[in-house]
Amino acid sequence: MNPHAFPLPDIPADAWTRLPEAREVAELEAVAAEAFAVHDPASVAATPGTQALIQMLPRLLTGTRVGILGFTYQEHGRVWREAGRSVEVVDRLEHLADFDIGLVVNPNNPDGRLALPARLAALALDMATAGRRLIVDEAFVEVMGEGASLAPRLPLGGAVLLRSFGKTWGLAGVRLGFAVADAAFAAMVRRAFGPWAVSGPAIVVGRAALADRAWLAATIPRLQADAARLDGLLAAAGCRIVGGTPLFRLVEHDAGERFADHLAAAGIHIRRFPHDRRLFRVGISGPEPSWRRLEVVLAGYLRPEEVAG
Repeated sequence: MNPHAFPLPDIPADAWTRLPEAREVAELEAVAAEAFAVHDPASVAATPGTQALIQMLPRLLTGTRVGILGFTYQEHGRVWREAGRSVEVVDRLEHLADFDIGLVVNPNNPDGRLALPARLAALALDMATAGRRLIVDEAFVEVMGEGASLAPRLPLGGAVLLRSFGKTWGLAGVRLGFAVADAAFAAMVRRAFGPWAVSGPAIVVGRAALADRAWLAATIPRLQADAARLDGLLAAAGCRIVGGTPLFRLVEHDAGERFADHLAAAGIHIRRFPHDRRLFRVGISGPEPSWRRLEVVLAGYLRPEEVAG
């Protein structure tokens, strides 16, 4: 999550006291389409957060076999399994063409792996010829700079794109996300969520944030600098940087649980991974006092060889 949140605009009182009109949702979707470089606003459907959209997809897409690229955000596999589908994790992008539904998180969470949009577009078209779908979750793509997103190539047969709002703009509590696909599928998403799925305040905030391209342009280099600063602190504590994006780092530490426990005891949470106890995902710190606290805690960590000495 971006610790430097977008500054909230003034929210009119009636955004809280009345239901939003369809016209207002359409205006939000048009702003989102422009921000994502999508040519047809009808291809963009606003939703109450990407997580809600992830949980809705098994109701909207048929097919029994789901392929997911690599170790990634675990909610994707969970919702498809709970919907009774067969889920398989594969290690090569092209292997997704063999499934009814293929799923890619791009850039990937937690290692930051990035598939080129041209490869994703070719795969989506290939799958479309067989009546299959490719889902691309671009929750963190804004911070990767121009050219990383599949969105400018949409609508594209076979492709369903998920775009998050809370992560890059640091406003997770707004609960806003978007599905980008062909206009028919976007309309299906709107019908599935029903009227008033997105709140009036979320519409106001979303329109203001997505239209403020200057804020995003200034935010990306700031996050890149923060990521480099975090890398230095983690490396000094014995971590190896093995992946990530400007919003999070994936690190490996030989001490594993002992290292994570040390941070947890100081009230600093890092994401652990049960399949490999040496791997951790670390988010970007926010205000300067939080950076100083992290630096002190990391500096106070005793490495195993120091303990032995």
